Amino acid sequence: MIEFRLNDRSGVPTYLQLVQQVRQAVRLGMLQPGDQLPTVKEVVGTLAINPNTVLKAYRELDHEGLIEARRGQGTFVSSVLTPAVPAEHAALQAALLRWIRRAQEAGFDEEGVAALFAAAIQAAFVED
Repeated sequence: MIEFRLNDRSGVPTYLQLVQQVRQAVRLGMLQPGDQLPTVKEVVGTLAINPNTVLKAYRELDHEGLIEARRGQGTFVSSVLTPAVPAEHAALQAALLRWIRRAQEAGFDEEGVAALFAAAIQAAFVED
């Protein structure tokens, strides 16, 4: 089951952070169709956020067709995004961790690393 984490300094609304984390977990194969998401009550208890925030995130994911609510049973992943190749995932993650460590050694904090990474992603996809 996914464990949500919030970054208060990101500037991203809380519900969108939840949406993005579910999308990423599905895309990376960490969540599969049929896997259950935490209940609204569990998320609220863990993160100390408003239940409406969790409901908004789950509604958006449901609207996208990524999850489905089953009355009396919970909320479940219903579809997949780009499938992950486990061997490639591990190798790429290791390379990214090395890159992040180099950025930290160069003096970048978390926000600086994120900004640098976002700029690199944008440049890579604009070039393609």
